[in-house]
Amino acid sequence: MKGSPGVNHEWLKLKGFSDKELSAVEASLTTAFDIRFVFNRWTLGDEFCTAKLGISTEKLDNPDFDLLAELGFTKAEIEHANVYCCGAMTLESAPHIKPEHLHIFDCANPCGKTGKRALSVDSHILMLAAAQPFISGAISKTINMPVNATIQDCADAYMKSWKLALKANALYRDGSKLSQPLTSSILAGEDEEDDLVDQLPEMPQHARVQAVAERIVERVIEITKHDREKLPHRRKGYTQKATVGGHKVYLRTGEYDDGRLGEIFIDMHKEGAAFRSLMNNFAIAISIGLQYGVPLDEFVDAFTFTRFEPAGIVTGNDSIKNATSVLDYIFRELAVSYLSRHDLAHVIPGGDSSEIGGGDGEGKRPAVATPNPSKIVSAGLVRGLMPQQLVVFDGGAAIKTETALMNATSEIALEATRRNPVAQAIEVVEREVQITATTSRVRKIQEARIKGYEGDACGNCANFTLVRNGTCLKCDSCGTTTGCS
Repeated sequence: MKGSPGVNHEWLKLKGFSDKELSAVEASLTTAFDIRFVFNRWTLGDEFCTAKLGISTEKLDNPDFDLLAELGFTKAEIEHANVYCCGAMTLESAPHIKPEHLHIFDCANPCGKTGKRALSVDSHILMLAAAQPFISGAISKTINMPVNATIQDCADAYMKSWKLALKANALYRDGSKLSQPLTSSILAGEDEEDDLVDQLPEMPQHARVQAVAERIVERVIEITKHDREKLPHRRKGYTQKATVGGHKVYLRTGEYDDGRLGEIFIDMHKEGAAFRSLMNNFAIAISIGLQYGVPLDEFVDAFTFTRFEPAGIVTGNDSIKNATSVLDYIFRELAVSYLSRHDLAHVIPGGDSSEIGGGDGEGKRPAVATPNPSKIVSAGLVRGLMPQQLVVFDGGAAIKTETALMNATSEIALEATRRNPVAQAIEVVEREVQITATTSRVRKIQEARIKGYEGDACGNCANFTLVRNGTCLKCDSCGTTTGCS
């Protein structure tokens, strides 16, 4: 720092520094990127900072504390000394370098806080195109774009890459992440943050969004981290009893007034105290997450298809017939009840597993259900309504389902008696054969779904015996997997 503008030995001695402290600072400057990093309690010592410089311990404990600013140095003086001692981190404006030679030293991003030059997007693409003919695969190379790059610039980069026969490219716009990993500039100080108000109107839209987001994200997290929506003391919900692999599982839910899931309770019958305690605490953790605003979809995606014992056939549940673990069963049940995720169910509520289409009923208005309101206590119970609770509207008059079926059966029987007895007998036989075949097919489909078969053909043996194995599939016939070992 000898001869440094602003911050130098002479000024520091006037502030109370001795040769001992100056030697410690000079030794630390050899590896520092910024002069502010060496003026701290660890380089100078707590005793010198508090006793000699008169700085309180509370200020020293503050991670944003700037000792040079506390000593009275201005921002301009600190910046000039920083460039003198630690360098500008760029060759731009350096003496003895001609402007026409600067392009030789260009990098992927502007260097330092004052650097403006960088490689163009086209130069990245042209370099990749020169190397691509000698490489069998794609090149792992990021094409850096400036912060003011537009959507059209990205489209032009992809088009040029395609025209030059590149197999792949990766675009990265500078500043596109709030926590940018590759940056050579020091974070703005308080003075720069104060200047943001004046600079904001002149900045482009994407730059304004980034600048504002960087300054409010911490405050948003601070405000929302205590925002927990607790359930009312008297709440609705339902209790589902089922057996998973021979183990009884009781799932009880608690809901908000609008029907949203807010908590769950899990109780198991045969398990020991340790396992039951873990399941209870797991349910508490899920409940707290739901009350802090974590979407149920996130839990469903995270815990379905988890595999551990007890697992196997599920009885007592009208939609779930097989589970790879207790957690898999629980979150399948919650997904069906509260998210209408029938893709995770083995049997569609209100129908059978053979239903694959609407047939003649496509495009027609479905029957209107009028359940008994006194029996509905939660959103999860709606899916369990029996067909006897449904009502069929015939010409504006509501009739029970059983009455409609009896009337239709009587009309068919009356029409059959008017036909030829021989034709009637043949028709009866054909119907019985058709009903038998349909029943057999339905039973086979139900049995396959209960066993966990996904319905896809194995690529090795062509058998339709693929079952879920983690995130992949495994064939029960030959043991081949679709990716997992």
